[in-house]
Amino acid sequence: KYVIAQFIGAMLGAFFVWVFYRDHFKATEDGELKKAIFCTSPAIRNFSSNLISEIIGCFVLVFVVLYFTGAALNNIDTTTPIGLGSLGAMPVAILVWVIGLSLGGTTGYAINPARDLGPRIVHAILPIKNKASSDWSYSWIPVVGPVVGAVVAALLFLVLSS
Repeated sequence: KYVIAQFIGAMLGAFFVWVFYRDHFKATEDGELKKAIFCTSPAIRNFSSNLISEIIGCFVLVFVVLYFTGAALNNIDTTTPIGLGSLGAMPVAILVWVIGLSLGGTTGYAINPARDLGPRIVHAILPIKNKASSDWSYSWIPVVGPVVGAVVAALLFLVLSS
């Protein structure tokens, strides 16, 4: 349910951005700029390097968030970070910002399959004037990379916390 909700949320968000900025989409001629609103794209197209970037980005996100929440270490409710109360989202927001600053230039750092694939599907469906290709040959990178990164991070966390 959680994964489906993320995809639906990302797709609805992309759709409403298009609705809200419709005049801007009409005035903008560059199809690549329009596509960049919806999905990521590599600065330099090198699938192995792009995949590694996405794996590292999501690995860092998941691994650090697992430690922020104290999951499995303290056998506590993992929905809120230890002792952070309502400010619990702030360290994660800063972490995502840091990942973006360090790795964002290479791939646009999807670090979540829903962040890229859902809006990419919306881009493909919407009747956008002069839009670029949705670049389906690249679309697997921001899906597979984060999944691999998250799995490796979770496994390493489990090994280190046992």
